[in-house]
Amino acid sequence: MTQRTLLIVQHTLTGGTLQMAQAAAAGAATEAAVRVRLLAAPHAGADDVLGADAYLFATPGNLAAIAGLMKDFFDRCYYPALGRIEGRP
Repeated sequence: MTQRTLLIVQHTLTGGTLQMAQAAAAGAATEAAVRVRLLAAPHAGADDVLGADAYLFATPGNLAAIAGLMKDFFDRCYYPALGRIEGRP
């Protein structure tokens, strides 16, 4: 059995989004073939994205947009991951 890595990147101010991400991580961890990595957005980077097989991104909505630290995460990872992760769930 090949183990796959699920990367969960989250940002929260109140803790609500973290609780949701932790619940998703706990559910995914029940599968023996899944290794879960749960990271806060400021601590996640392109190497984490490139090393994962699937992704879950959790962010609060702020003024009808994603949280700034999540956008920062996406901005930091965009060019290093460009053309390298297409087709991953």
